[in-house]
Amino acid sequence: MQVLMKISSNLKKYLIFYSIGAIILGWYLGVQFSNFAMGYKAVFSKLIVFFVFFMIYPMMININWLKVKNIAKDPKAVLMSIFYNYILTPIIAFILAKLFIHDEELFLGFLLVMLIPVSSSSVGYTGIVKGSIEVASIAQAINFLLIPVLTPIYFHFIGKGVSIPIPMGQILKSLLYVVILPIVLGAITRWGLIKAKDENILIKLKPLFSFITLISMLFIIFTIFFLKGKMLLTKVHLVIILGIITLIYLIIALLLETYLNRKIGLSYEEHMGIVFLSTGKNNGTAVAIASLAFGPMVAIPAAVLPIFQIIFLIAYIHMENLIRKYFKNN
Repeated sequence: MQVLMKISSNLKKYLIFYSIGAIILGWYLGVQFSNFAMGYKAVFSKLIVFFVFFMIYPMMININWLKVKNIAKDPKAVLMSIFYNYILTPIIAFILAKLFIHDEELFLGFLLVMLIPVSSSSVGYTGIVKGSIEVASIAQAINFLLIPVLTPIYFHFIGKGVSIPIPMGQILKSLLYVVILPIVLGAITRWGLIKAKDENILIKLKPLFSFITLISMLFIIFTIFFLKGKMLLTKVHLVIILGIITLIYLIIALLLETYLNRKIGLSYEEHMGIVFLSTGKNNGTAVAIASLAFGPMVAIPAAVLPIFQIIFLIAYIHMENLIRKYFKNN
């Protein structure tokens, strides 16, 4: 377990470099072996779903659903996270997509990833800046539960504005595989582990869960670029555009959320408990839904955005002292 702890720590610390490496390797091999990639496209698509399940499943084991009842004590921070994820973000994302993205598949892919909140690293970021882990955990659980409820509703309306058919049946099926099943099995596994041992077993197994999640995410990124390597060779500008849009979105979202959270009276700890899961997106889940329901092209934004997301959220982490002073002067 010590070895896994070191590997997981290394993967987290240098995740951006591993992600870039997965993109470059997948892209290169996708160009070199494009016929092989296309010939086994169905197999690789199923593998993506398999690995997304194992990316989400360990996260769900770590969530203590019993804490959700604590929202009744002071629901303001959690309610604000829901507002940011399911009202503010869709509005900003739709405007940016309309302004900058002219390919309908990428348009759908960008909106999809923006509608799947709760980055797997959000609670970790909260811990780094000494935010409220309890608020982050409760908000993470509730926002994740809303994904299978609200995503089909949003895509029902998005489908009216594009010529690409929206396969609602496939979207619901993918949500079952990569959201609902991991939630249910994660809760059962957590209950079983605690009953067989005690809650300390979850702490001991945390490096294993982290390792599985991170390796799965890197495999997903690699596979997306492997499947679309040759096509993307002629559209490098798309990656640049997605990076610029992500930067614009995060600047707008982080500034607005920081201002609004202070304005309504949230503490620094509460703010840091929701800001990362309200701006960071669950790219792995978005990749799986996109791959199952639409295909690899729609999954490109979800595969690319993590790189820029990590850079910009880490930059926000480095502003910790400045943000703390801003909230103390409230």
